[in-house]
Amino acid sequence: MSAKTTGTPTPTSSARGGAREQGNPHARFAGSGRSAGTRFHGQSLRAERSNLLSPLPREFFTRSTLLVAKDLLGHFLVHETPRGRLVGRVVEVEAYRGPKDPASHAYRRTPRSQIMWGPPGTAYVYFTYGNHYCINVVTEPQGTAGAVLLRAVEPLEGIGLMRRRRGTGDNDRLLTSGPGRLTQAMGIGRNHNGVDLTRPPLFLARGPTARPPIASSPRIGIRAAADRPWRFYIPANPYVSRR
Repeated sequence: MSAKTTGTPTPTSSARGGAREQGNPHARFAGSGRSAGTRFHGQSLRAERSNLLSPLPREFFTRSTLLVAKDLLGHFLVHETPRGRLVGRVVEVEAYRGPKDPASHAYRRTPRSQIMWGPPGTAYVYFTYGNHYCINVVTEPQGTAGAVLLRAVEPLEGIGLMRRRRGTGDNDRLLTSGPGRLTQAMGIGRNHNGVDLTRPPLFLARGPTARPPIASSPRIGIRAAADRPWRFYIPANPYVSRR
């Protein structure tokens, strides 16, 4: 679902964000402090850890695709793997709205896109450009097609494992800034297509209650409906794939 399109970012709300993991100047899962471009406001270590382990309910995804896309920013993508837990804060997404959206895989109903009419909160994972996977979460009430592409996350936990998966050394900017990098770092592949993202081991979890600022622009790498400003991101976050 997703060559670069241009658009003027449109900020819309107030700041919030992560801190640093020991040994990594860019991200730390819990506690107060600063990371590159993001700040916590009164979120305690205990609350942050508790929130991480609380999956977003299915009702969160049973709503308008555009609303879900914006509301996902600041929440967590969590993958509990045999080699350790991986956590990233969602910082960039794109909305795809089904048969009324020529850029959506669901513009035509096919065996591949059938999943977008299924239960909200389901993972839609597909292989693209012959070299990487993308992960989406299905939205809207069942029977209405929609999905949100996860384009970038800020790595917060399991960063060492992400580095090994990506082979990027300590250049953490390249870990998860883009949909293909994200899935490689988080260990997500074709076998996750159709999994329930409202429960472990791969799930979307509730973040702090303070909402981040949001900017919007046209979606990236599409030709049809390229002017629709349905890409949403946290403008100051260094892990956003493109400005």
